[in-house]
Amino acid sequence: ENREAMLNSKSNRLTEALEEANKLFDGVCRAREAALDAQFLVIASNIGKEKANELHSEMSAFDSTAFAEDLLTFMGINRTEVEETDDSEDVPGGFLPSDAWQTMGEEALKYFRRAPTFHYMMGSFKSEPPVPKQRIERQKKASRGKAERAMPAQLKEMEESHQEATEKEVERILRILQTHFENDPDTPISFFDFVIDPNSFAHTVENMFHVSFLIRDGLAKIRLDEDELPIIEPTKPSGRGEEDSRTRARNQVVISLDKREWK
Repeated sequence: ENREAMLNSKSNRLTEALEEANKLFDGVCRAREAALDAQFLVIASNIGKEKANELHSEMSAFDSTAFAEDLLTFMGINRTEVEETDDSEDVPGGFLPSDAWQTMGEEALKYFRRAPTFHYMMGSFKSEPPVPKQRIERQKKASRGKAERAMPAQLKEMEESHQEATEKEVERILRILQTHFENDPDTPISFFDFVIDPNSFAHTVENMFHVSFLIRDGLAKIRLDEDELPIIEPTKPSGRGEEDSRTRARNQVVISLDKREWK
């Protein structure tokens, strides 16, 4: 209803309405009241936008004459004295009071506390052009070739060392299994007693990993005893050699073992 009054640049009706709405919002306790407050916020935003657009259009048209009149009035000009005195041109400084410029400077000092700093929008520029860098293509290519040759060799060396360590560990476990079986061939060897390390869960997983190579290569076999628990024993070498072990039927089994079961 009061849109025209609120759009007036010299009116504070919009600010007063916002302050009143802020006070009313403290007592909001229902959803409908909150919805009305949101609706008022939308209306106030639209009015503020229109008011800002009108204010911008007024500022774009600067009236230098009106500004000069207001400035002279602020500096203490009395128009009645100017009309009575015709020879004001002979007075040094015109008809301005002696402290006119000081009054203006004191008022301007409130808005200019310090001089504005000078800065570049796109960053500072250098007074001298940068020195062109020397391009050394041959050295880059040579060093790059060395790096490319060294990296695969290093990876290959690490892979070979890891593979050798795994093979040695598998052979060590096979010798332990064969020794236990030779000492007491009638007593079955429990798979879990053979691979579980009571002090290390990680070591237990590594043992199961290495034993899986023995099963894969046919050097050991796992079967269930009367209690349906797995037992392990080394396989006896046959006369046919590797061809017989390859052609023999094999079954792959996945064993799940978490830390709780390990404990």
